[in-house]
Amino acid sequence: MHRIILILLSAAVLSGCDKQPPRPSFDAIAAERFAQLALDCVGREYPNKIGHVMNSDADALPPRQLTPAFFGCFDWHSSVHGHWLLARLARQFPDAPFAEPARAALATSLTAANIDGELAYIRAEGRNSFERPYGLAWLLQLGTELRQWDDEQARQWSTNLQPLEQAARDSLFEWLPKLVYPIRIGEHSQTAFAFGLVLDWAREADDVALQALLEKKIRDFYYEDRDCPLAYEPSGHDFLSPCIAEADLLRRVLAPAEFAGWLKEFLPTIPRKESAEWLPIGIVSDREDGKLAHIDGLNISRAWMLEGVAAGLPKDDRRLSAINAAALAHREAGLEAVTGEHYAGGHWLGSFATYLATGRGLSE
Repeated sequence: MHRIILILLSAAVLSGCDKQPPRPSFDAIAAERFAQLALDCVGREYPNKIGHVMNSDADALPPRQLTPAFFGCFDWHSSVHGHWLLARLARQFPDAPFAEPARAALATSLTAANIDGELAYIRAEGRNSFERPYGLAWLLQLGTELRQWDDEQARQWSTNLQPLEQAARDSLFEWLPKLVYPIRIGEHSQTAFAFGLVLDWAREADDVALQALLEKKIRDFYYEDRDCPLAYEPSGHDFLSPCIAEADLLRRVLAPAEFAGWLKEFLPTIPRKESAEWLPIGIVSDREDGKLAHIDGLNISRAWMLEGVAAGLPKDDRRLSAINAAALAHREAGLEAVTGEHYAGGHWLGSFATYLATGRGLSE
């Protein structure tokens, strides 16, 4: 099945590497496998890795009682973006066979009572940094999806989720002024990727205050950056590129001409000829090892970030052929690895694949 996905997703990109290609095609048949990965995990409580501050013996509870909406998929943030995957694909393919099971899973999780339980958990003593920024950013991405879904049931889920959205928003809004330095690693704490998701939510929710704070932080943290050490990537457990995630973030706040000039200084090694060799594919040595399997996610996220970078440049930019070639190479390598054979990757890679395949990071 994954070969079908690669054919569908590659054709449009190959049609023109000298310009920004059209969004690749993606149909319900290709989406079915990603949806099934999320359906297999959003209600699966174990194995479970919880980042849990315990205040007393009373906090020694199973995950389903601690976080009643988002207890599956091995950890909280993976459960959140697994629910986002189901919302995204059910919204895009309402008549697909997986749409009703996806809706049923969302209806089971996104009840007002479950969200109240989530609120009680994150508001408890010592949990002010819970899932910050990565999990909170994905929570807001789920909120964005539900807000954009013109569907009566989705509107109810959105209403139920909004108190938790507000709590995530408020946590980030309080934290951002105190954050003196960006976090440039390739795992969950990275600020560039999270800032992009949060900014997308702030614009959708018309949260002018958060949007202004984020845009100022983005410029303060990143605008003067030069010569990002792309040759140092990847680190062994990366699933996000520090350099390319930053570029994908800056294209969200800079006009094309200004972004083109910034990118020239930030990533001066991008060639002016069609080649993917300037950014080698990440190698995964053991997909049963959850940390080593992160590199599959890196290949996928690099692909969508490169597509975002290309979308932010002027249409005649001479670097587009190289950026598009690298995006395609990473797309193919990354999507081929989304098999679900090992739960170490299967519980989360479907969400990354869906974000890439549906063009979620690009303007709709």
